[in-house]
Amino acid sequence: MPLTDKYGRPITDLRISITDRCNYKCVYCRTGTDGPAYAELTFDEYLRMAHLFVDLGITKIRLTGGEPLLRNGLVNFVRNLAKLRTSNGTPPDIALTTNGHLLADLAQPLKDAGLHRVTVSLDAVEPDLFARITRVPNAFDNVVAGIRAARRAGLDPVKVNCVLLRGFNEDQIVPLGKFAREEGVVVRFIEFMPLEEDRAWSPEKVVTLKEIVDTLSAYRPLVEISHERSETARKYRFDDGIGEIGIIAPVSMPFCGQCSRVRITSDGKIRTCLFSVWDHDLYELMRRDASDRDCAAFIEGVMAKKEARHHIGEPDFVPASRTMVHIGG
Repeated sequence: MPLTDKYGRPITDLRISITDRCNYKCVYCRTGTDGPAYAELTFDEYLRMAHLFVDLGITKIRLTGGEPLLRNGLVNFVRNLAKLRTSNGTPPDIALTTNGHLLADLAQPLKDAGLHRVTVSLDAVEPDLFARITRVPNAFDNVVAGIRAARRAGLDPVKVNCVLLRGFNEDQIVPLGKFAREEGVVVRFIEFMPLEEDRAWSPEKVVTLKEIVDTLSAYRPLVEISHERSETARKYRFDDGIGEIGIIAPVSMPFCGQCSRVRITSDGKIRTCLFSVWDHDLYELMRRDASDRDCAAFIEGVMAKKEARHHIGEPDFVPASRTMVHIGG
């Protein structure tokens, strides 16, 4: 039987954070002062966890952080993940989310090891604004070089994520639309969520899906295209077929009803939702020499507790017990 939750949703996508360290301090994520808060496991321990989930029906694995490219041994870890086999006998679909700063030199080795796709964060195409967002000077060229190296390596489709904050970078919507057309990447705009370390989120800071569509359509008409039910992004192309845009709108248009995701934090906790207020300690069970059968039963029990939805913007909303960098994107 494939892994499902109590609402009947198939759980097929596993996200593993391999570090909560990061070489950027993006204003919508980190306070600029807090460093790593949680331990990192060995790659062998993450590999055992991945094996358990794949045996239970997971078909997609995404490596996240923090910044996963900071971990030495990442290429070999990807190579070992690619040796796993799903229920239909194929390797899992392996993807990675990165800020792109170190990607230029690693894109081809990662592709050769078995990585299929990459997503790169890029919240502005104006270098000075990008530096203010990341709080890292002269970083923009590194990220663009990483994006181009990923394209050359065939890590397609290369996706570029932009988190929008009202009054800060919404003027980058059209320039990033042009970037999608010029660079042959999929640009995805993400509504700002209450997951930053300084807990300064408010609904007024959210640039909504409708606003993004209206802004891009004023530059050039958009045509909505189909997407899988479990995909987080609504997808569009410009009317001439050049340039794909995705919009992830968890605040204005929640997609919880089709959620297929489960997360493992860098210290080995299972999280059933970004906005969970509790963790489930798989690593502690492994440390007590639990068998694979016992670990699998634990995972199945955890998935039976998966939340129906988040409650962003509602009176009873309770912030997640961890912020994004300490969960994994």
